Amino acid sequence: MDIDYKQLLSVTFTLFAVIDIIGSTPVLISLKEKMGELNVVRATVISGALMVLFYFLGEELLSILGLDIRSFAVGGSIVIFILGLEMVLGLEFFKSEQDGKASIVVPIAFPLIAGSGTLTTIMSLKANYPGSSVLIAILINLVIVFIVLKSLSFIQRLLGRAGLIAVRKFFGVILLAIAVKIFATNAPGLLE
Repeated sequence: MDIDYKQLLSVTFTLFAVIDIIGSTPVLISLKEKMGELNVVRATVISGALMVLFYFLGEELLSILGLDIRSFAVGGSIVIFILGLEMVLGLEFFKSEQDGKASIVVPIAFPLIAGSGTLTTIMSLKANYPGSSVLIAILINLVIVFIVLKSLSFIQRLLGRAGLIAVRKFFGVILLAIAVKIFATNAPGLLE
């Protein structure tokens, strides 16, 4: 298996920015306080299963709906763009239930970690990069998610409120640039 490490870094960083596990830290800390102890392994495994399942079956689902990957990539780039705007502007376009009594699956695994933005991004990346790079990037990000979930208290002390906001805005700008690139790559093919 020949891996282009520059592409792998790009895909890994894109997924990291979309998952935004650092930006989700305030929500995760709040949920941890409401739920007691988080089952970190279960949350990570369920998130990973959702991502891998969508990676392998997402294309078939699109086919059933009469869509192609380019169309989905363009749609995904719009979702990624909106997520980037959310992060930069501090607005909330995508509403999600944040009931602290819910299971690990909702809202931690879905939609916080493997939400619609992440799943859309995986399909967009699959349209633009080799599958091995995307799958390895998913695995790397799951390791990061696990470490962050295990370290919530430490991260809270380390970054502080202002630090978390700064990190979120930085990744928001990166997402905006990524969205523009994916749109520009796929949109011309749709207009032919």
